[in-house]
Amino acid sequence: MKTDSELKSDVMRELAWDSNIDDTVIGVAVHHGVVTVTGTVSCWAEKHAVEEAVYRIAGVRDLANDVEIKPSWSPKLNDTDIAEAVRRALTWNRFVPDQQIRSTVADSGTVTLTGTVRTLAERDEAEHAIRTLDGVRYVVNRIAVDAPTVAPDSLRATIAAALARRASREATHVDVAVDGDTVVLTGSVDSWIERRAVVGAARGTAGVRRVDDRLQIGR
Repeated sequence: MKTDSELKSDVMRELAWDSNIDDTVIGVAVHHGVVTVTGTVSCWAEKHAVEEAVYRIAGVRDLANDVEIKPSWSPKLNDTDIAEAVRRALTWNRFVPDQQIRSTVADSGTVTLTGTVRTLAERDEAEHAIRTLDGVRYVVNRIAVDAPTVAPDSLRATIAAALARRASREATHVDVAVDGDTVVLTGSVDSWIERRAVVGAARGTAGVRRVDDRLQIGR
């Protein structure tokens, strides 16, 4: 287990390393293993990038993201403008089943996504497609994964095959357990990139509605 000071040091180094983040405006505090980040950024995508960076650190389980969003630009887009931009972004992204997704924009830039998709990966892609749009202050992703029920053995085999294709070195160190429509990943990988490949394989498999990622980085 890392100490609070070790976690804080690792988080600060990761924020400084990530080119999408201005680490000079982000404050970091750690108390009893809970990481709190503060500061001000110009858009929701930057706030999300901070969150992703913190969770890349081994040992981080709980995060309080108190980063505030204050656009540096003058707000010229109304909710109608933003809604039209959201629809274009969803339509243009060929990995998003845009006809199955609805969006609601309110409160000067809060976008709520609803609808149904086949995989968690499609749900993630829809959010990714809109989170950097001008005027988007916050994204609430309520898209449901409406996939057919798959037998645990079949689902485990499908995920194992995907792991072999995407992260063959890691497949032998990762255990895949299936509990209903939830996949539990345990074991170890060498890096965050390899961890993302393993989790991505699970999230892209039809029949998976939730992924419990318990992978450890480092052996």
